[in-house]
Amino acid sequence: MRTSSSRRPLYPGVDELERQARTLAAFAPKVLRLREAGRSRAGRPLHVLSAGHGQHQLLTVAGAHANEPVGGASALRLARLLAHRPELLRGLDCTWHFLLCLDPDGARLAHGWQPEEPTPSPEECHRHFYRPEFACQPESPPAPGTGREPLPESTALVRLLDELRPTAQFTLHGIEIGGAFTMQTREVPGAARAFRETAARLRIPVDDHPCDGPDWRPDPPGVLRLPPASGSSERDPSGFVAKSTWLHPRRYGTLTALVEAPAWAVPAVSDSRPEPDPRRAVGAACDLLLARTRELGTLLEPVRSDAVPHELLPLHTAAAELLRVAPSLAVGWAEQEHTGSRGHFATLGVSARRIPLRVAAMARRAVARTAPATADVLADLVREWCRELDKTYEPRWIPVSAQTGLHVRTMLDLAGRLCA
Repeated sequence: MRTSSSRRPLYPGVDELERQARTLAAFAPKVLRLREAGRSRAGRPLHVLSAGHGQHQLLTVAGAHANEPVGGASALRLARLLAHRPELLRGLDCTWHFLLCLDPDGARLAHGWQPEEPTPSPEECHRHFYRPEFACQPESPPAPGTGREPLPESTALVRLLDELRPTAQFTLHGIEIGGAFTMQTREVPGAARAFRETAARLRIPVDDHPCDGPDWRPDPPGVLRLPPASGSSERDPSGFVAKSTWLHPRRYGTLTALVEAPAWAVPAVSDSRPEPDPRRAVGAACDLLLARTRELGTLLEPVRSDAVPHELLPLHTAAAELLRVAPSLAVGWAEQEHTGSRGHFATLGVSARRIPLRVAAMARRAVARTAPATADVLADLVREWCRELDKTYEPRWIPVSAQTGLHVRTMLDLAGRLCA
């Protein structure tokens, strides 16, 4: 088996994930095996690559969000390591399962961009951007009372969790621009410090206080932990967090750890000094978010969904949803953000820019054939906003080897602490 990574795509697509997994399984058949855990909405297989035969079951979930291809690359990197060093599995007495891509349908719509290291272009990245609407994100099954059936991908993951009852579930994520952080459903002694040390060795800034998980307890820098009393009242825009596949296996004593690796890092998000004027910082973020989304709403108002090609309709739907939720996000920020570090408010400022960028990027793709003039304006906005973000926050590209390194080292560290 070729071990050099020089010819592999840095972010493998769905077909490449399967190809590399089959190659690994053929290389180390006594260690690795590949199976299907279910099918997607479009009938695509959900592949699980399993390594080892130990007592402790560990599950890694990659590709839950279509715009985060680094998770699949990280899963393959760790699987490759285990194929070459099976003594790691024996030392942990574990069987490690890798769900290579939870949303292959979304991944196909998002795939197409490969970073040209050492200095990839954020604008080029956004030419291929797609992140599904909340209802099509498999880690968030529908909230009670919505009348929606769970996605087949969600059902397959829940079934896998019930089958394995894993010691740990690792869910691998990536953010276009920001800082590294982890969300963990309970405290694991020493794990938070180890995560920060890993990020420091890889020269990845840690997000001092992420904006994700508003009801999760921050353990700055870079760690959010689920409060012990968290229940069904907790909510974010994607649904009831208590119904998330992150929390489903708590009944088995499973630790779920989300690991977020940025593609471009913003050093400002790690600034732990108190923000001297938090109300001004919140107001600036809200004003920018609302101004840009209003501009986009006006531009896109004449575009009818029935004029968008069927295969591109998910792009239009996801962009429209972000426009709808932007005002409520601004209200939430204004109500909650009254204290915090400079890093936290830098994260908020990046978020206020990221949301309109995502809308413009997806809408441009959706209308490129049917409304080319509008698509040109959207492309100009993506270019302008990428440049403004670069000037304001000076993001630095994190090599894919470091992005995957953060995922892999964090998983191995937690596995060592939990399986000891």
